[in-house]
Amino acid sequence: MDDLNAFLEPGALVTHPTQPGWGVGQVQSNIGGKVTVNFREAGKVVINGSHVGLLPVIED
Repeated sequence: MDDLNAFLEPGALVTHPTQPGWGVGQVQSNIGGKVTVNFREAGKVVINGSHVGLLPVIED
């Protein structure tokens, strides 16, 4: 399966497309299709990049 989050690097800000209540998260690591994100409202979550495409956040 394709890694939908291969472009994400540590420090990038993202949101989860089906969990808006988690708020904005910061990518901690992206290794082998597993992305660890620290979300403001949900804490640290490991995302399987072949199942969920995280949405980048652009802050001005």
